Amino acid sequence: MSLDSADWESTGATATIWRGDRPVYDRGGAVCVIGAGASGLVAIKNLREHGFAVDCYERETGVGGAWNWRHDRSPVYASTHLVSSKPFTQFPDFPMPDDWPDYPHHSQVHGYLDRYAEHFGLREHVWFGSEVVRVEPAEAEHWDVTTRVGQRERTSRYAAVVLANGHNWSPKLPAYDGLADYRGEVIHASAYKDAAQLRGRKVLVIGAGNTGCDIAVEAAQQAAECWHSTRRGYWYAPKFVGGRPADQLGDRLLALRLPLRMRQWLLQRILRRQVGDLTRFGMPAPDHKVFETHPIVNSQLVYYVGHGGIRPVPDVARFERTAVVLTNGQTIEPDLVVMATGYLPRFEFLAPEVLNVDAEGRPRLHLHTFARRHPTLAVAGLIQSDSGVFAITHWQAVAIARWLRLRESDPSRAAAFWRQAAVAPDQRFTAARIKDSSRHWFEINHVDYLRALQHTLDQLSPA
Repeated sequence: MSLDSADWESTGATATIWRGDRPVYDRGGAVCVIGAGASGLVAIKNLREHGFAVDCYERETGVGGAWNWRHDRSPVYASTHLVSSKPFTQFPDFPMPDDWPDYPHHSQVHGYLDRYAEHFGLREHVWFGSEVVRVEPAEAEHWDVTTRVGQRERTSRYAAVVLANGHNWSPKLPAYDGLADYRGEVIHASAYKDAAQLRGRKVLVIGAGNTGCDIAVEAAQQAAECWHSTRRGYWYAPKFVGGRPADQLGDRLLALRLPLRMRQWLLQRILRRQVGDLTRFGMPAPDHKVFETHPIVNSQLVYYVGHGGIRPVPDVARFERTAVVLTNGQTIEPDLVVMATGYLPRFEFLAPEVLNVDAEGRPRLHLHTFARRHPTLAVAGLIQSDSGVFAITHWQAVAIARWLRLRESDPSRAAAFWRQAAVAPDQRFTAARIKDSSRHWFEINHVDYLRALQHTLDQLSPA
């Protein structure tokens, strides 16, 4: 649907409310979902199964969110594959095909989300080409949501809002001295789409996350020269260990319920045997233990470092007119710099205080999901997992739907739950001491998080 394709009043909305000089269309008990990516689709599906009317607004013309790689906010590039294996990525009630590879290509993932929307009849609840420009608290814990199509705006009132607009689309760009005067080309990884952009270039890739490693590997094959700059050493896991996807090995270790130190010792020993001592290639030794940063899964980085296609270098100290100076004093002269420096969560349509955003821009949410100051506002998919995200987001959406239904069916139980949730301390949901950087704000151990989520689901289940 689009806002121009049907008469809004036919949905049951009426413009009998005014907010200043703006008419507001009352959607009664309907829930607004923002975004039709994986998180938005699973939110629509589970809210509908709990009996809610749903309006989903999607600024693009199709479903898929980040996996709809042709739109300008997608971080996906041509060669992108999942870094979590198929069984740990798929929705629990909609399995991926058995004949798919362990790590599907992004086009397969997009097609999977497209079929998910078709199977559960979700498109009829999505208003495509509709950008959300404002979300404002209204009376009785309702929300006024203003959408825009072209130059036309419309405000509608909802009983609740679920934010599913993703957190991998607003680039995080470091401020380096001299960058403004640098004459070479500088792009963020969000603007990288195809290896042809690297062909014949002298490329510096900044950042050792999964994206930075992927781009460095492609530069090793396509560029005239490739430097890979990292701030610290990391543990690099191959995609397959013993012929099985690496995340399946990690899950087996978790299932044994071994103490954290034992799991760290075991996995570090396995990685040393599988990958070896990376310092002999000129790569820095990790300054942390396994599980203390987001897992980096790449089977080719060490291969190309060992073959000379990638030259590991330390962090950037500053830029000069035609060169980059590194923290060890070395000077290099790339003509293309790719900043694979990550993304920051951004809710540009919402006042920061609504999500209790701290000075660094991090929302403070119960279970990374529930807005502590507003019981009818929730976020889906704002997690960085050591496993796949789709299944976890499914259970987040179930918890959101159960919570909203409990508020109607059993207000006393709902009030008791909210008193506890509103004051619950922030949790990291991981036994390891995760690095305190924006990249790890939402890092979770999937087993610890799902246990906490299961406890919440039990609390919210019908009596």
